[in-house]
Amino acid sequence: MHITRYTDYSLRVLIYLAVQKSRLVTIQEIANQYDISRNHLMKVVHQLNRHGYIETVRGKKGGMRLNMEPPDINIGVLVRETEQDLKMVECFAPKTACRIAPVCGLKPMFAEALQAFLDVLDNYTLADVIQDHHRPQLLRLLHVA
Repeated sequence: MHITRYTDYSLRVLIYLAVQKSRLVTIQEIANQYDISRNHLMKVVHQLNRHGYIETVRGKKGGMRLNMEPPDINIGVLVRETEQDLKMVECFAPKTACRIAPVCGLKPMFAEALQAFLDVLDNYTLADVIQDHHRPQLLRLLHVA
């Protein structure tokens, strides 16, 4: 299973905001800390805001912060919301060009593997990712005072 850069960036934004507690943070700050595109982050932040994960504040002293507590942000749910296509193989699509799709045994195997992947992620929250005892190291690695 492979997650997209979009999901990766969504997780990074949430991790960054979680270690900041409730301080307002800008998209540019996160882009600089992770050395990733500000333009990509703008799309990510927009969707995270739409789904209620973050709160954005407009204006000169604006920014964003978590709108939910880390234990309330489920990683499996986030992955389902940010991944556009969880189809691991072509035959997951309603119409497939694969000739053997009607009798191939791979489709149910991959479907089971995908479900197991998501089931594992459903067991974790953002709080598990940032773990309080790792917060000082995260702050240091992200060059945050």
